[in-house]
Amino acid sequence: MEAVLTHLRGAIERGEYAIGDKLPSEAELCRTLEVSRPVLREALRALQTMGLTVSRTGKGTFVVASAVEDPTFGDYAASDLLEVRRHIEIPVAGYAAQRRTPEDLDHLTHLLERMERETDTTSWVALDSLFHLAIAQAAQNPVFRRVIEEIRDALARQSAFLNELGGRREQSNREHRAIVEALTDGSEHDAVQAMSHHLDRVETTLTDIVRPAHTPLEGGPEA
Repeated sequence: MEAVLTHLRGAIERGEYAIGDKLPSEAELCRTLEVSRPVLREALRALQTMGLTVSRTGKGTFVVASAVEDPTFGDYAASDLLEVRRHIEIPVAGYAAQRRTPEDLDHLTHLLERMERETDTTSWVALDSLFHLAIAQAAQNPVFRRVIEEIRDALARQSAFLNELGGRREQSNREHRAIVEALTDGSEHDAVQAMSHHLDRVETTLTDIVRPAHTPLEGGPEA
């Protein structure tokens, strides 16, 4: 999927498909790139998330931008989402370190262990959302949990995007474990630092993904 995405994205950025152009049909792209339809559709969804294309039911996929600026996850742009996450989730981690109950720690540890065993991206993403909700719950302030619930769908979409294109799963697991260890120790400072590091890595991976794809692929990607 990454190879297909890089190929199509590069063609758009080089102007081979200009703004307003319609991409070839799925059947044609599958033949040309020698990939299955599910793989192609994942790549097309990623292009749309990046803001390069839009899919119009019954009409096809059209190019709407020549460069990636700010991916959109559900209702929210990536930059807006990250800004809010920094202002909410970092202090929430500090409050959770002070207020967490034994039940909160058991729940977080259980989620973490399941995430570390999980190999399916969709299942892992669902657990990731529950993990961040559980931290908000541990802060013992229902408003924090409500905010995380509001952006939960966007968080899940972003998580899937970063895992599929940035290989974030194992790194995220390590960062999540550091957060849980800080909460277990009851260290506000360490919890804040661990969550801050986690969001820094999210931003870095996102930046790496949206950086222009300068090098076109030679030939079609392998199936």
